[in-house]
Amino acid sequence: MANYKEIVTKAILGKGKKTFTTIDSITPEIVPTTILGCWVINHNFKGYKNGDKINIEGSYDINVWYSCMDDTKTEVVKKSTTYLESVVVPKRSEGDFSNEEVIIRSLKQPTCTRAEIVNGKIEYTVEKELGIEIVGDTKVKIAYDEEEEPWEIIPDDNTEEVNKAEKEIDEQVHEEYLD
Repeated sequence: MANYKEIVTKAILGKGKKTFTTIDSITPEIVPTTILGCWVINHNFKGYKNGDKINIEGSYDINVWYSCMDDTKTEVVKKSTTYLESVVVPKRSEGDFSNEEVIIRSLKQPTCTRAEIVNGKIEYTVEKELGIEIVGDTKVKIAYDEEEEPWEIIPDDNTEEVNKAEKEIDEQVHEEYLD
């Protein structure tokens, strides 16, 4: 018959990933003719629990390179963007959700998937994929077949061992060296 022990440990209690899509626009000073490139850089984020949801606050910078003046010059327009995403993460197991830690990972960095000129503005779409993990305390039961090791008896006093050691030292001392 197997015996069981309970171990209290930290484990992933909830885990999920989600792709977020944002549509935004920039109005450059000079009217664009053609979009030449669009980059998303400096992505920063953090997550925290808010009730049953996980809030993710973040920011990134977008740089759009475009031609203007009938494709005779190029310019770069920049914009810093902040975001707040709110998600419900599926729970994997029961545990103590009162003292959990939220870990956010960027599974796919923000990328510009579309950029076009609409009425003198540059409209663009940014996609990012974030992984969310909730780590908290949980109990795990493990089975073991061995009997528990017996308790060792601790003696009240070790005077017998000390007396024996002192007697051995006394026997090794020569009287003539004491003078």
